[in-house]
Amino acid sequence: MEVLEIARWQFGITTIYHYFFSPLSIGLATLTAILHTFYYRTDSVQYKLLTRFFGKLFIIIFALGVVTGIVLEFQFGMAWSSYSRFVGDIFGIPLAIEALMAFFLESTFIAVWLFGWGRLPKGVHLLSIWLVALGATLSALWILIANAWMQYPVGYILNNGRAELSDFIAVMLNEQMLVMVQHTVLAAFVTGGLFMLGISAWQILRKNQVEIFAKSARIALVFTAVSAILVATTGHRHAQHTVKHQPMKMAAMEGMWETEQPASFSMFAIIDQENRTSNREFRLPYMLSVLAYNNTTSEVKGMNELQKKYEEAYGPGDYTPPVKVVYWSFRFMVGLGMLFILFALYGLVQWWRNKLEDSKLYLKMATYVMFLPLVANSLGWIVTEMGRQPWVVYGLMLTRDGVSPNVSAGQMLLTTIAFTLIYGILAAVAVYLIHRFAKPGLPEDSDKMLHAY
Repeated sequence: MEVLEIARWQFGITTIYHYFFSPLSIGLATLTAILHTFYYRTDSVQYKLLTRFFGKLFIIIFALGVVTGIVLEFQFGMAWSSYSRFVGDIFGIPLAIEALMAFFLESTFIAVWLFGWGRLPKGVHLLSIWLVALGATLSALWILIANAWMQYPVGYILNNGRAELSDFIAVMLNEQMLVMVQHTVLAAFVTGGLFMLGISAWQILRKNQVEIFAKSARIALVFTAVSAILVATTGHRHAQHTVKHQPMKMAAMEGMWETEQPASFSMFAIIDQENRTSNREFRLPYMLSVLAYNNTTSEVKGMNELQKKYEEAYGPGDYTPPVKVVYWSFRFMVGLGMLFILFALYGLVQWWRNKLEDSKLYLKMATYVMFLPLVANSLGWIVTEMGRQPWVVYGLMLTRDGVSPNVSAGQMLLTTIAFTLIYGILAAVAVYLIHRFAKPGLPEDSDKMLHAY
C-alpha cells in the first residue's frame, strides 16, 4: 500500500471514531439543558433526577469526544503536512478559534454546572448548562467553517504556492458552511434525541421509575421529530448547493454518467466504474431535477461530461470520485433519515393514544434505533468527503499532493494500526461507562438519590 492510501485510511478511521461522540455530545448537551430548564421552571424533583442522570452520560461522551478529537488535529501536521503548509493561513484560524472560544467555553462551564449543584443560584446554574450546549454547537460551527472552505474555497489569494487569507468575513459566511452547519447540527440533535429516547425506553422496559423516564421519552420524541424533519429540509438545500458548486459529487451520488434533462432519481443501480456505466437501474423520472432545482425540467450534468470539462480546466487526470461508495452511502443515509422521521412520529402517535409506556415492541425497537444515527452521521461524512475526491481542497489541491512527503508507508501503517487499536479500546470504554452509569437508572427512593449527589 502507498503512503497516500494508508494516510487516507488513517484519517478516515480516526474521524469516524471521533464522529461517533461529537454529534451525540452536541445533541445530549442541548437535551440536558432542556431537562434542566424544566426543573428550573417546575422545581420538580423528577426533572432534577433526569437532568443529573443524563448529565452524567453527557459528561462521559464529551470526555471521549475530546480524547478522540485531539489526534485529528495532530494528523494535519503528521500525515498531511503538505496540505497544512498550503492552507495553514486559512484553515488554522477557525481551528484555533474553536479551541480558544468554543472548547474552553464548553469545558469551563461543564465544571461550573457539575459542581454548582446547591452552590450557585438556580438561574446562574441553569445558564451554565446552556453555555455548555452553546459551546458544543459553536465548536461544530468553527470546524464546519474550516471544512466548508475545503469544499468551496473563498476569501483567499494564492501567493508563493500557498493559499492566504484575503477576506475573513467571506470565509466565515461561506455559502457551503451555511448549508452544512444547519444540516449537521440538526443531525446531532436527532442523534441526542434518539439516544435519550433509547435509554428512557430501556429503563421503562426494566420497570425502573416508569413515570419519570416517560417524561424524558416524551421530550426526546418531540425533540427528535422536529429535528429529523428539519434535517430532511436542510438536506434538500444542501443537495441544491452541491449540484451548483460540486456537480461531480451530485452526479456520483446519483450514479449518473450521462447528462439528463429532465433528470431522473436513481433508486437502485449496480455501479460499474471501470466501464463508466450503471446497470440494472431503477429510476424515478423528473425527481432529480426536483431535488436539484425544484422543478421538473432542469438539466443535471453527468460524470462523463463533467470529466471532460475538468480535464480542460485542471489538466489530464481522473476527477471521478469512488462512485459506488458515494452512491450507496447517500442512499443508506437518506433511508435512515426517513426512518428516524417515521419512528419519531409513530412514537408521538403512541403518546397521544396514551400507549407509549405500554408499547413494548416500540420501546424495544427504540433501544436499537438509538445507535443508527451514529451510522447515518458517518455515512453523511463519507458522502461529503469521498464525494469531493480527488480534491483535498476543491479545485485547488489534489489529495495526493497534500500527504506528508517525508513519512514512509511503514510509519504511516504503524501509526494507523496503533490509532485503530487505541480507539477500539476507547470505544469499548465508552460502551462500558455508559452501560455502567445508565443501568442503575433512578432508585425507587428519589430522596435517597438526591442526598447521594
